[in-house]
Parts: sequence; structure tokens; C-alpha cells
Amino acid sequence: MDSEARVFSVSQDEAAVIQNAFHESGEWAAVAELRRYFPIQDNADALNAVRAIARWTQRPRAPSSANP
Repeated sequence: MDSEARVFSVSQDEAAVIQNAFHESGEWAAVAELRRYFPIQDNADALNAVRAIARWTQRPRAPSSANP
């Protein structure tokens, strides 16, 4: 394998920008947004990341453990 496997963390705000680009303008627009945050040079890796991020949904918040 020529490229190194790398792990990166995407904030909710970054994910929202990438998801909006994906749904409004397509995969390559989302790749452009992804690359604003992360230096992913390989097109296949960038597309895989974008496709994964586009599928994410927000998790429901856990109930508060504080007693009233």
C-alpha cells in the first residue's frame, strides 16, 4: 500500500459543512470542503471519507442525569 492510513476527527460543524456540500452540490464539492479542513490528497480516500461523513446522523442526546 503506497499511502499511509491516517485517522482524523471531524467536528459536528465540519461534518455539517461537508454534508451540506454533498447534498447540495455533489461528491466533488464535498471533497473540496473536506480538503479545506484535512490535507487528504488521494481522491479515492477523500471520496470514501466524504461518503462516510454524508451518511452520519446526529445521535440523540442522552437524558440528563441531574435530579431536579
